[in-house]
Amino acid sequence: MRDAHRWLRRLTVLGTGLLLLLLGTAVPASAHAALRGSDPADGGVLKSAPRRVTLTFTESVGLLTDSFRVYDPENHRLRTGEADHAPGRSDTARVPLPARLATGTYTVTWRVVSADSHPVSGALTFSVGKRTAAPAVPLPDRAENRATTSLYDIARYLAYLSVALLLGTVAFVAYCRPPGRARLRRPALAAWGVLLASTAALFLLRAPYEEGTSPTGAFALSALTRTATTRPGELLLARLALLLLAAACVPVLRRGAWRRVPRRALLTAAAVFSVALSLTWAAAEHASAGPQVPVAVASAALHLLAMAAWMGGLAALLLTLRRDPAAEPAPAGTPEPLVGTVARFSRLAFASVTVLAVTGVYQSWRGLGSLDALTGTTYGHVLLAKLAAVALLLAAASRSRRWTARLVSPSPAARPARVPEPATGPPLPPEPRPEPAPAAPDPHRLRRPVLAELATGVLVLVLTTLLTSILPGRAAAEAARSEAAPAGIPAASVTTIPFDVGTPGGHGKVQITLDPGRAGTNSVQAVVYGPDGGLASVPELRLSMTLAAQRVGPLDAKVTDRGGYWAADSFALPIPGTWTMRVTVRVSDVDQVTVSKTVRVVR
Repeated sequence: MRDAHRWLRRLTVLGTGLLLLLLGTAVPASAHAALRGSDPADGGVLKSAPRRVTLTFTESVGLLTDSFRVYDPENHRLRTGEADHAPGRSDTARVPLPARLATGTYTVTWRVVSADSHPVSGALTFSVGKRTAAPAVPLPDRAENRATTSLYDIARYLAYLSVALLLGTVAFVAYCRPPGRARLRRPALAAWGVLLASTAALFLLRAPYEEGTSPTGAFALSALTRTATTRPGELLLARLALLLLAAACVPVLRRGAWRRVPRRALLTAAAVFSVALSLTWAAAEHASAGPQVPVAVASAALHLLAMAAWMGGLAALLLTLRRDPAAEPAPAGTPEPLVGTVARFSRLAFASVTVLAVTGVYQSWRGLGSLDALTGTTYGHVLLAKLAAVALLLAAASRSRRWTARLVSPSPAARPARVPEPATGPPLPPEPRPEPAPAAPDPHRLRRPVLAELATGVLVLVLTTLLTSILPGRAAAEAARSEAAPAGIPAASVTTIPFDVGTPGGHGKVQITLDPGRAGTNSVQAVVYGPDGGLASVPELRLSMTLAAQRVGPLDAKVTDRGGYWAADSFALPIPGTWTMRVTVRVSDVDQVTVSKTVRVVR
């Protein structure tokens, strides 16, 4: 049996490591500030050169030292002024342009930090006078550095897991008063060490994560200084200070000073520490941006504390239920010491589930914004997966609660019957000895249901952490409405379609412009961008339009290669409606793919 437990521990550690590696190297996280609009508009053709580029986002954003880069028609970077926010608009960033711009197409790449601490980047083009094809020179990739993002995500997951174990163990010891508390000291200290190390790693990696650069620059003094002046950096430093303060108090308490402090004061201090620690997460994630920020921050902090009390408490209960070979069994007729501990944790878990349900409903409503976002956005899909995992978790908790009810409710046979004494006359004959009461359930057999509940809880925690790195449904819907809403009379209809042929370097996007984007005769221009974000050349590109509702099409646009971009001077769309645009991109002699997207054509 001892060998089996040893192999179980090894498999658990291996599975946790593989899970963190998978999550750390997964698809890049979606940022939380979406681009609402730009001036000049993406793909627009201007008669005269603009004075500045202005970007408006769905929430307030922070600027980096190199947030904007502007490239001329020859892919040479232009000298621009210092980027800043529009007066009184923290959600609007702008950068001045040179006084004179030559005729041609300009590319703007940008990278900012959203209000909930996640970086967001992108690119757009505008043309002065007419569109031109830029030389096939790759532009710098500003999206992310895979190594930095992976390390940062792994540190985030470790921080969530360790804070749940640390706070949950403290709550379990303080409220449930388990026997043999010494065995919980080592996991609590391990959780504290992992949380301290992961927080320090997050602080060091913060600047490379925001800039999208290599992790080798994490120790640069300028990067550390800049991180220390940002809100995410200040919250990470506050978390480090709280952990070090807690570590400084432990030796004092171990020397017996805690006996001279009232228990209520100790519990109050632990509660204040837990709330302060939870706020270092709540004030830096989704709750810090969007509507009702104070209520959202309080709700997120309560959600984290309830999750820690439940999940961390389950882990502590699981360790407490381990049999100690050196411990002597309780004497006959004496209640098992673990029964009271299990009963108190059952009450703690019920209160935690109630808080999780209330705060979870509020956060889901705030993040989704509408029921359509539940099925139409990535945030909604992950939330549905989390709800399914929560249902499994509640089923496992229900099984554990039934076990607890059997432990704390002795059978009627175990209760001694009261024999009344007669008022007069001879005493009644002695009652026959009752049959021995059936054996009470063994508390140690609760380990298996608790282990199942804990494993499901870890899955819920992973999905919760994943939700913090996905664009909320409310913001996604707002960005989509902004893209669909015309600003006055549109000069052209611009559609961007991503493609991927499944080979290395065989992905990118096609930007198609229909001018004027209305029923009748239009000009068509298609520009292909490669995986590096720069303009790319392909051997063949075909474009067709179909209006299935009216059984019109497919109509071939007959675009031709114009030396770096594809165009057709005259393409007739006979009637308005929602058309399906199909684009076939061939990147080599044998590799091609056909992609499609709906396009609204107005009168």
